[in-house]
Amino acid sequence: MFSPYRRLFARPGTTAFTLAGLLGRLSMSMTGVSLVVLIAERRGSYALAGTVAATGLVTGAIGMPVIGRLVDRFGQARVTVPAVLYCVVPLSGLLLCVRTGAPDWTLYVCWAAGAAAPNLGGMARARWAHLLRDEPDERHLANSFEQALDELCFMAGPVLGMVLCTTIAPEAGLLTAGGLGAVGGLLFAAQRRTEPPTAGHPAAGRHGSPLRVPGLRVLTVTFLSTGMIFGALDLTTVAYADALGHRPVAGGLLALVAAGSCVAGLVFGTLRPNGPAGVRFLRGLAAMAGLLLLPLAAGLGGVGLVLLGVALFAAGTGTAPTMVTGMMLLQELLPQRQLNEGMAIAVSGIVVGISAGSALAGTVAEHAGPGAGYWIPAGAAALALLIGLAGHRLLAVPAEAPQGVVGASH
Repeated sequence: MFSPYRRLFARPGTTAFTLAGLLGRLSMSMTGVSLVVLIAERRGSYALAGTVAATGLVTGAIGMPVIGRLVDRFGQARVTVPAVLYCVVPLSGLLLCVRTGAPDWTLYVCWAAGAAAPNLGGMARARWAHLLRDEPDERHLANSFEQALDELCFMAGPVLGMVLCTTIAPEAGLLTAGGLGAVGGLLFAAQRRTEPPTAGHPAAGRHGSPLRVPGLRVLTVTFLSTGMIFGALDLTTVAYADALGHRPVAGGLLALVAAGSCVAGLVFGTLRPNGPAGVRFLRGLAAMAGLLLLPLAAGLGGVGLVLLGVALFAAGTGTAPTMVTGMMLLQELLPQRQLNEGMAIAVSGIVVGISAGSALAGTVAEHAGPGAGYWIPAGAAALALLIGLAGHRLLAVPAEAPQGVVGASH
């Protein structure tokens, strides 16, 4: 199964930028839990920790497309280096404010100011899209591998952050995340031979927002619903395990979701894409909606944590193929000159969805039975499918026009 991936990384420079990007993404996956543990420990308030974290998600969702547009205009290295160095400042400020007992509003300001973090995952996908612009099967393989890496980071990052915060010091998680992010970002920017070209002329900024492409609007709203799945599934699973008196097991249950998605992504990459990307995306949404009925049935049926874990693993297998196909479709709909901004907009949709899903699931967890929260991810998956079906005509790539990645080098 792994021979296609070995062939993929036989291309010069691909291993270097992938490993550097992996460090940056691991850093991002550590920050959420590390921030919450730090503030809860030093300030004694989970409510404060949650609202500070939410503030960072909102400003990040706004800042990510801005950074993406700058990357498309000036290039990955020229934007990533100053952005990475800048992000060290608000992170250091937050650690200092927490440590010295500064007013709570300073924590909001510092964390909100860190919204300029570059989206290394999106930039890595943009590199693959440029390198493999004439090889759609290989792009499918690369996108599948990138999705598997995302899942791997979201399995390992929170665990690593929690271990560092609880065994060394509450600040250790964020300090490590900041270090990994800086090193990974600078190493990624140093890989210049695989960096995609920019538009390279003054008129490059006159193309307007990529949201003018109707298909991107459909994908962004669909990804927002998908983000609600992630946020609601995480919080509901923690609340369910806590209600059964096994809260420490919640981390393992959530790791099973990511593991199912990681395995599915790797296997999916080895399968040859069949049919238009828009049709395959709808199939993925339908499969995801069907599989998310399993944890709903397990939660409402009170079958216990073992069977719930099996259901969560199975549900996770539906997310990676859907996300991989969605990113492939995005690459086909957009020209290279707007690819980083377009992917940043899609990721921002996911981030907003995660926040909304977590908030909604928290309300349900407090006022309903422990398994009732699984209605939210199941409903969000159904909503994503309905949005995809309603906008399926806009997801078709015109046959007469070159795909965005094909026209990238012109």
